[in-house]
Amino acid sequence: MAHTFRKATIADHDQIWEILQAAILRRKLDGSQQWQDGYPNPDLVIKDIYQQAGFVLEDAALIVGYCAIFVNDEPAYKDIEGTWLSDGDFIAVHRVAIASNYLGKGLAREIMLNIEEHAIKENIYSIKADTNFDNPAMMNIFDKLGYLYCGEVFFRGNARRAYEKILTTK
Repeated sequence: MAHTFRKATIADHDQIWEILQAAILRRKLDGSQQWQDGYPNPDLVIKDIYQQAGFVLEDAALIVGYCAIFVNDEPAYKDIEGTWLSDGDFIAVHRVAIASNYLGKGLAREIMLNIEEHAIKENIYSIKADTNFDNPAMMNIFDKLGYLYCGEVFFRGNARRAYEKILTTK
């Protein structure tokens, strides 16, 4: 599969929000508390795009996945209950979501690998991410890609599992 990973534009907003809305509903139907408190929302997607942090995965011209990535910008990560593997520059990953009809095709993994490539191009060798304790699919992706569990971080009063991967160039 030849997919394109690129920065999102404001023209992508509606497709991105559609993907996120479906992901929010899937998390609810799975009995998860993740994303059930008004986050993420359409305004946040617009903010991601304007901050140059929103990225999409495309299959031809169709957006099939979304994520937000930030450089050295996640205040909650300063207060980890645990220990990060590194304390230098890092990419923080948020809001990984795949279009419903593309689930089970390894696209979340593909997004994570694209983020790693992006980080290396930016000369950043640490990826930090978190997920809810009741999101086994994302925890499995982190485990398979070599991310290490580092402890807990807190968002909107809720603990989340924090992961980090140190990248190496090939």
